Amino acid sequence: MTSTLDPAALDAEPGGPGALSIALVSEHASPLATLGGVDAGGQNVHVACLAGALADRGHRVTVYTRRDSPGLPVRVPLCAGVEVHHVPAGPPEQIPKDELLPHMPEFGRYLARTWRGALPDVVHSHFWMSGLAALRATRELGLPLLHTYHALGTVKRRHQQVADSSPPQRIALETELGHGCDRIIATCRDEVAELGRMGIPATKTGIVPCGVDTELFTPRGPAAPRGAHRHQVLQLGRLVPRKGAAVSIAALALLPETELLVVGGPSADRLDEDAEVRRLRALARKAGVEDRVRFTGGVPSAQVPALLRAADVVLCPADYEPFGIVPLEAMACGRPVVASAVGGQLDTVADPVAGRLVEPGDPEALARAVLELLGDRALREACGAAGRRRVLRRYGWGQVAAATEAAYCEVLDALPRVTGVGAV
Repeated sequence: MTSTLDPAALDAEPGGPGALSIALVSEHASPLATLGGVDAGGQNVHVACLAGALADRGHRVTVYTRRDSPGLPVRVPLCAGVEVHHVPAGPPEQIPKDELLPHMPEFGRYLARTWRGALPDVVHSHFWMSGLAALRATRELGLPLLHTYHALGTVKRRHQQVADSSPPQRIALETELGHGCDRIIATCRDEVAELGRMGIPATKTGIVPCGVDTELFTPRGPAAPRGAHRHQVLQLGRLVPRKGAAVSIAALALLPETELLVVGGPSADRLDEDAEVRRLRALARKAGVEDRVRFTGGVPSAQVPALLRAADVVLCPADYEPFGIVPLEAMACGRPVVASAVGGQLDTVADPVAGRLVEPGDPEALARAVLELLGDRALREACGAAGRRRVLRRYGWGQVAAATEAAYCEVLDALPRVTGVGAV
């Protein structure tokens, strides 16, 4: 059966199993990247925070990511115990992640050459193309490999259909990777079910959720200035159609005296050039709510907690969401969440305790749930407090790192240790 590693049940003290040399492979999502671009988001944060939290537990962590600029040094310290290693695979320039597959064999060969000189104890790859590169190298060297998908091609194809820009062989390669690695670390129950439909045995899968920085995202601290409207609802994240901002705009027509703040996308000075912003503004004009929708553009991560604290309700109406970090950030700030009942949000947003779950793509259902919360301040405060408690209990990076460490140790305990290079 599927192994579910509950972070709250694990010993969070560092150094329990002894220090490990850990290789995290994240081919397109560098922990050093500036967030807000099309391919820079939750995975970058996840890899950076997981690496730091594992180092806090006494481990030595190296993150391997593709060199996408000619001026990057080979090795860059990230924090105490963590180093970023830039891998020369393909031209040293920005390349959309869906075009990186031809460069993964080169990435894998580089990993094998590098690791041959000093073997890591365990390899943990993030995203399917990272997994392909890591699978090649770990098979050559006889190293244990754990993998986190972060998103699955079957889900993307189901929802985006002809708009799916992934390589056509993605699903077949993801399936091969699932059979070839030693353990899959899924982030939610919905992902486990999807992997089962792909034919990957549940015995290979454990669940460790994504995490949130509970010291940065907290109810304490300043709130951003609000507009003149009585209520404010907020949507935060990349500005791509699947995130459901169009649903929030349609729902706004049913929410009197309420402003919708949309945070994310290009910088504020480039909003007028963005095709998705233009589409959403046209929808707002058609719905008669243009004067109540405000786009901030992308903002530095340090400003996000204040924006969340200023909101009465945080909206997460994505069509699909492999996990979804924003609900955790909102809950950590003590804000109630109304989210679509998809993916990881089914696990994180406890309805009715911490917020509400609604059907995706349904503006009327979204508006009803938001109206209930806007009409009852005490209910909003109770949901926010419950969400904060839930995050502290389950989703802090200390708990997530402890659960990830436990998964590493389960794999290491089940495999013969490598005593020489070249084992298969």
